[in-house]
Amino acid sequence: MKMIKVLLTGFMCLAFAGIGTAFAGETIVIKGSTTVLPIAQAAAEAYLGSHPGVNISISGGGSGNGIKALIDKSTDIADASRFIKGKEIKMAMEKGVFPVPHRIAIDAIVPIVHPENPVNNLSLEQMSLIYQGKIKNWKEVGGKDMKIIVVSRDTSSGTYEVWHKKVLHKAKVMPRAQMQSSNGAVVQAISKNRYAIGYIGLGYMNRSVKALAVNGIKATVANALSGTYPIARPLFMFTDGWPKGTVADFINYVLSLKGQEIVKKVGYIPLY
Repeated sequence: MKMIKVLLTGFMCLAFAGIGTAFAGETIVIKGSTTVLPIAQAAAEAYLGSHPGVNISISGGGSGNGIKALIDKSTDIADASRFIKGKEIKMAMEKGVFPVPHRIAIDAIVPIVHPENPVNNLSLEQMSLIYQGKIKNWKEVGGKDMKIIVVSRDTSSGTYEVWHKKVLHKAKVMPRAQMQSSNGAVVQAISKNRYAIGYIGLGYMNRSVKALAVNGIKATVANALSGTYPIARPLFMFTDGWPKGTVADFINYVLSLKGQEIVKKVGYIPLY
């Protein structure tokens, strides 16, 4: 699609066009991906330290909801952990919105289990079969004789979209899967259930859960950057057209050396 080719130019471009001074009393509204949420929150906190007259409103809800808000013109920035879909581009254009992607970080989607689960590695094929409900017991993949509880993100999530494509190859998730609305909710569910498996963005990893290697490869910065880790993806902030004024200033802050240090600090992978 010609329009998608146009939008892809945003991958390689910083939003330098239209940079201006941040004006006191201005408000930036940011909605969307819970994966991108920690980056947006930490960057906003640091940005406001040197721009005290600016207000930034941030909320999650999933990549799909963020893009929908951009199309509805109820947000200045849509956080997304996936690229915009063709049907979303069409809806946007019908409403006079021209979504421009700004790649701000790289992420690895990490399969997680309870720390007491002895399994340390799964293949992509094994995870696909688990999420389809075709592998039902941990003993089938080298674990204990325990029923597998499948935890997934809901369908509005960009993380779900990437998992659905790269792990499930667009097969359906088993009907009894526990669908969660955020990365944090997945972490909480797995930390309380020794039989469960889930998946989260790298920035949400903590000691309450255990990361699994995929095809024998761990989700590290080096493996994600080299492309050897199989479930890595870029993270985006979308704007309606090339941003101007305070919105452009904020996005360029996220893309700056200071902003990319924040990306690294919150657990994600900087662009450079």
